[in-house]
Amino acid sequence: MAKDYYELLGVSKSASKEDIKKAYKKLAKKFHPDLNKEANATEKFKEINEAYSVLGDDQKRSNYDRFGSAEAFQQSGFSGFGQQGFNFEDAFDIFNSFFGGNPFSSRQRHSQRGADIEAELEVSFKEAAFGTEKKVEINKHVKCKACKGTGAKDSKLKTCSNCKGSGTEKKVFRTPFGIMSQATTCSECQGQGEIPKESCPECHGRGVAKEKKQLTVNIPAGVETGSTLRLTNEGEAGEKGAPSGNLYILLRVKPHELFERQEDNIYLEFPITFSQAALGTEVNIPTLEGDVKMKIPAGTESHTLFKLKNKGIESVNGYGKGDQLVRVIIKTPTKLSKEQKELLIKLSKEDSELKPEKKEKTFFEKVKDAFV
Repeated sequence: MAKDYYELLGVSKSASKEDIKKAYKKLAKKFHPDLNKEANATEKFKEINEAYSVLGDDQKRSNYDRFGSAEAFQQSGFSGFGQQGFNFEDAFDIFNSFFGGNPFSSRQRHSQRGADIEAELEVSFKEAAFGTEKKVEINKHVKCKACKGTGAKDSKLKTCSNCKGSGTEKKVFRTPFGIMSQATTCSECQGQGEIPKESCPECHGRGVAKEKKQLTVNIPAGVETGSTLRLTNEGEAGEKGAPSGNLYILLRVKPHELFERQEDNIYLEFPITFSQAALGTEVNIPTLEGDVKMKIPAGTESHTLFKLKNKGIESVNGYGKGDQLVRVIIKTPTKLSKEQKELLIKLSKEDSELKPEKKEKTFFEKVKDAFV
């Protein structure tokens, strides 16, 4: 049975060129072998492309209508699918939805973004708690000052002769579906469309040069070891005007001689004497903001924990401030004077004469006694 190109595309003989193109796109997507795994999909896809290669071209369509069938048309010697006359730019429009864009689209420039770089920075415990500004010095590639990043001497450029300024090269190759083209980045200008008339002697045409640069880094309050700060566009410069990468600062907080941090709270162990614990007193407690007075109640036991509200570290996310927790440790004296020894001996005798306190009965013991 003779093939009818109009019937293959599902359009009438009076269909407009736009209607034919829409029908082709719909069918090509439906029967593309990468999307349709049916046994006859490949053959159907080839037939659809063959039909569109003829009906999508005004001259070929006119000749086809004159001969009346695909077989008569092909026997007449006119080009059909897979020959030089096929408009591949129209055909490849359909691949936008599942191949990531038309390789024949208008000029695209491919610029290589600069690499990201990392640096370490050490800050003190207090600097991390309250925030500060620090200087950091790094070696990195920056935009060449001599050519302003163009890679050309005196910044003079010319149109790339290889791609004629398009930034892309077209490669033609045969496939099971006919002759196809693929657009790739121009190997001469790397997609820029322009090349230096003469390479910059300072950067040898790369557009970047190595330089030592000092930066001011803003350290927010509440950071801790392992926190990372990002400085946008402070990484390696991109070649030939491409965007720069980012600089990532990894922070390391030095330990404090007195305080220990746990999340946004800080801990402090504070020594007191036996007499201070027994009699009670008021002591000066060091904090990150200076000394504050704290009351020690009479009879305080060793390792009792006291809280100083809002004397901790500010949350790096801005959600309030932690507390300072003070653990008092009763220190036993190791060197005693004669008087101190005598007083402790006297106290020891009084302690030994103390009778054990009567233990109060529990609720269940009282209930038990009531039934005895």
